[in-house]
Amino acid sequence: MIHPREVLLGAQGAAGFLPVCDHYSGVEARMKKSLQLQAEMTQEFGACVFDVTLDCEDGAPAGAEVEQALRVAGLANSEWTAALADPGRVTRRIGARLHPVDHPFFLSDVDIVMGQAAAALAYIMVPKVESLADVELAVAALDAAGKRATPMPLHVLIESPAAVHQVFDIASHPRVESISFGLMDFVSAHGGAIPSSAMGVRGARDSLTLDQFHHPLVLRAKLEIASACHAAGKVPSHCVVTEFRDSLALEQAARTAASALGYTRMWSIHPDQIRPILRAFSPTEAEVELACTVVLEAQRQQWAPISLAHKLHDRASYRYFWQVLERAHQTGCTLPQEVLGFFSPVVPEYTVQAEVV
Repeated sequence: MIHPREVLLGAQGAAGFLPVCDHYSGVEARMKKSLQLQAEMTQEFGACVFDVTLDCEDGAPAGAEVEQALRVAGLANSEWTAALADPGRVTRRIGARLHPVDHPFFLSDVDIVMGQAAAALAYIMVPKVESLADVELAVAALDAAGKRATPMPLHVLIESPAAVHQVFDIASHPRVESISFGLMDFVSAHGGAIPSSAMGVRGARDSLTLDQFHHPLVLRAKLEIASACHAAGKVPSHCVVTEFRDSLALEQAARTAASALGYTRMWSIHPDQIRPILRAFSPTEAEVELACTVVLEAQRQQWAPISLAHKLHDRASYRYFWQVLERAHQTGCTLPQEVLGFFSPVVPEYTVQAEVV
């Protein structure tokens, strides 16, 4: 039987679906805790449901940038060594955020992190990218410093109105895998023209405050980034929500980012944010059930058009519902055994019945 990825054009969506949550940590104790939590949740869900990005930028005290880069490389290598010792375990994803390309410690970060831990990392995040030239500079430095079997994917952070203006060019670079929005720096870059309320999330009963989902300039920037990513087949990653103690506000913000703004990934800055983000970006039980029915029957009918519940389905809808199943798997949703077979080397036979058109 033909697997969906082999027959459905563009079936994997943007960048093949990254985990929906990207968790940032820079203090040593918190980095270790984040990696331990990733291991525990990977075992719980049977998939790596969030990335851990070890932070050389905000995590480094002034004057200790080299020590921080060494710490990040060491932690990444430690996890990589453990994975090699247990080849049966589910692959976990670890990245590193470096300093911006114009920072005095950017090349030092590259030399240490890429030079010592290139094989252990799934991606490199570069903040404060302003133009395609910045991307090219970062790629050249990464390639010169570290040897890998495949080129290092690059995640970039857009943090200024000038960068938003360049985002379609930035997204077009083949090494860029994901683009994130840096909310707080973006607001600050407007010199007070955007109120501080735009860095937060307004309350459920507040219909007036211009928060990050209602201020026109902030909303426009978010939409430009999402649009550029989808145009280029890249992953748009939504900014942080600082109200990490309010899980309902966080989950609502994440649902808005996912359902209204087209984001398929979101930052976490506290362990308590991870599960709400997973819930918000997960398809509903009804969506998963319908996707299972459609995709399994499409597989049985060798991807010819079918009719289910008096609705026509063909490869256009198959792609959509396959992406629902990809998202369900990435977020740890419960899937029937025959669907789980799509995510293993062996693809099973299927028995769902439908009328062939």
